[in-house]
Amino acid sequence: MQQDLEHLLEGQGLGVSILPGKGRCLFAASRDFYPGEVIMRQDPYVYVPGNSDGESRCDRCLCSGKLSKCSACQVAWYCGSSCQKSDWNMHRLECKALAMVDKDKRKFVTPSLRLMLKLYIRRRLQQDKVIPATVWDNHRLVEALVAHMSELEEKQLVLYAQMANLVNLILQWPDIDIREITESFSKLSCNAHTICDSELRPLGTGLYPVIAIINHSCAPNSVLVFDERTAVVRAVQHISKGSEVFISYIETAASTATRRKALKEQYFFDCLCIRCAKMGTPDDIKESAILEGYRCQDSRCFGFLLRDSENEEFMCQECGQARSKEEMGKIAGEEKDMLEEASTRSNHALSIFKKIENLQEELYHPFSVILLRTREKIIKILMDQEDWTEALGYCRLTISTYERAYPGFHPLLGLQYYTCGKIEWLLGESDDAIKSLSKAVDILRVTHRANSAFVNDLVSRLDEARAEAYYKLSQCT
Repeated sequence: MQQDLEHLLEGQGLGVSILPGKGRCLFAASRDFYPGEVIMRQDPYVYVPGNSDGESRCDRCLCSGKLSKCSACQVAWYCGSSCQKSDWNMHRLECKALAMVDKDKRKFVTPSLRLMLKLYIRRRLQQDKVIPATVWDNHRLVEALVAHMSELEEKQLVLYAQMANLVNLILQWPDIDIREITESFSKLSCNAHTICDSELRPLGTGLYPVIAIINHSCAPNSVLVFDERTAVVRAVQHISKGSEVFISYIETAASTATRRKALKEQYFFDCLCIRCAKMGTPDDIKESAILEGYRCQDSRCFGFLLRDSENEEFMCQECGQARSKEEMGKIAGEEKDMLEEASTRSNHALSIFKKIENLQEELYHPFSVILLRTREKIIKILMDQEDWTEALGYCRLTISTYERAYPGFHPLLGLQYYTCGKIEWLLGESDDAIKSLSKAVDILRVTHRANSAFVNDLVSRLDEARAEAYYKLSQCT
């Protein structure tokens, strides 16, 4: 199967190599890839809908809305008979097993447990030739994934072992190997991907064993997006023949220390990408201080702060003004209290987050990603309340930080332009909408499928904004 996979990848201009300290990697073996080109696509070996937003989703197509529960197991949801029939081969054994679980306990069957159930069910169905195994779709690809068992903390090992026991209790198969299931949970933790819609909202979790070969970089040359359940890797930079293909495993708008810590804790490696290799250099110190550090006391100054040699004050590296640890600690304490209040008083969320924003404006650099995340929460609340004018004001506030924190062809930057353009068009600001939507189209045509329904809708909005602007201009002449 491994040789068959390598042969199949060769036909796409790709190759797999093993590098010291990195393991397997994917590289452009016999051709260049250019921005917007598909490097690879794969359907999930197994996947499961998520419930992070509290909304149920169809087990087959992951849509939400009007759904019906499976009448037998009362766990799976479907949008209609077509999806239920299409999923029956996979769901049949899971349904039988879940139906045997006490009804009150079924609600504790998490997406992680269901993903593991599906993994073992799919393997059995392929062994029994109920479902065909192919070069891209077989359990040997899962077996080749790294589990990092020796690097897990004891409490995590215990948790995985407990979850493996639950899988065993649900399936009740005589030949099941609990240790193997424990190892598989670790594999899923390191190798599964969150399935997102075109606007990067999470829909579920899927395991894509071939795409899992692709290594991480904090400055990736490709991006992973989803076309329904299918994972698609697209180039966002020119990838020359012989170069390795990289995606990002984490949020890259963060300091080097934060990124490296997240990668070490979740994926068990020390990142040595071109961004992380600069750790400790003057440029890296400056960028990290801007993204996650404090602001100068002078509101007219955009300098960044570093601790002084006595560790008593923070000094602005631009104008030399100092801020005391006590003053900043007091503001940070108020911010922490307000964040706790926001988590318990959701009906007052908007006013609380605005107070948090005011405190963060005093504390953090204007380009801080901490301040950015707060403003994103405010935008979401305002849009839910259909307060478009204020939402637009906040959206515009975030653009400069997005432009600084993300590279030119990043889907999140494109989506923020898109959000801004949609609101501008809704409020009749056609000229501004054209500028924002044009920037969104330029990026999202590269990161998403150019003729996808999402991009086509975006282009239609841009055409309407242009037509509206032309009409207004013609009325003035």
